[in-house]
Amino acid sequence: MVDVTIYDDVTHQAKQASPIASASDAFDFKDFIMGLCPAEGHPLAGPAAHHFKRPGKMLRAKLALSAAKRMGASQEPARYWAAAVELLHNASLVHDDMCDDDAVRRGRPSVWSVYGRNMALALGDWMIAKAFECAGHAAATSGLPHLVGLLSEHMLATTTGQSLEFVEQDYPAWDAYLEICTGKTAPLFVAPVEGIAHLADRAHVAEPLRRFFTAVGAAYQIANDMQNVTGTDGAFKPASDLVRRTPNAVIVTYRALLTGALLDEFDSWLNSDDTAQARHWHQAILSSQALSLTAEHMLGIVDEADRLIADLPADCADIVAPIHAQLRKATQQVRL
Repeated sequence: MVDVTIYDDVTHQAKQASPIASASDAFDFKDFIMGLCPAEGHPLAGPAAHHFKRPGKMLRAKLALSAAKRMGASQEPARYWAAAVELLHNASLVHDDMCDDDAVRRGRPSVWSVYGRNMALALGDWMIAKAFECAGHAAATSGLPHLVGLLSEHMLATTTGQSLEFVEQDYPAWDAYLEICTGKTAPLFVAPVEGIAHLADRAHVAEPLRRFFTAVGAAYQIANDMQNVTGTDGAFKPASDLVRRTPNAVIVTYRALLTGALLDEFDSWLNSDDTAQARHWHQAILSSQALSLTAEHMLGIVDEADRLIADLPADCADIVAPIHAQLRKATQQVRL
């Protein structure tokens, strides 16, 4: 039996404050980003205010602000870079909720479930445009025009990883699953610190940071997948990934355990439109070793993050240490 109690804004239930401090005690990033949102009277003012009523941990923005403080990057472009990455992340959440039919985000009704899909789509698109405006401001004030291209690179990687979920193909094996989950999760973990590294003339640290955050992103996504299967992710539809046939680490692991006629039966169901048997397969997964084996996979990835953090320069290791410690603490709460 596995008890999964890992929470992050990725899982819709950010229950603990992030251990990452903001760059300045006097600076309120939530106020800053709300000041960038559509003003009263704008058609998207209501949806934006609803979405940011509970802004989550704003983990990516806090990473950028913490990195700026430690690396000595200029404050104004750093704040706009933090806003750019945070807006892209939130745009992906608004769009993901529509794709997944998730009616709950951070313990509240998701934007599309309140304002409809058209308004949610428009809000996500607006956030993306605003993110690039913020990146442009950071580029202009720092004299680093390539920052806009850097943000575009990470956005392209994120949307490519997300799109792999919707390609009609056989249910993925483990390697293909990792490509999907790291593609859609890791880029917006890498972007906050990488952009600040450029602002601080430390671009050479980008590659080891990418390797570290790729591992971290995979671990967070696997934790999210485990919560989806166990029904502890805060959504109203437990095991919704199974019903939608969305790539999920636990389902991938369960499928790898099957052989012969049972594997054929499961694959046949996965390739059908049937939902009536979802409860049967959900119970079969919960009764198998799939959750325990998935937890072992996740812990192995966290061990890899341990090794990768040792490759980082000391100040970069300090920047990412709270993320790593939070992940380590969370995995200790997974009881096999």
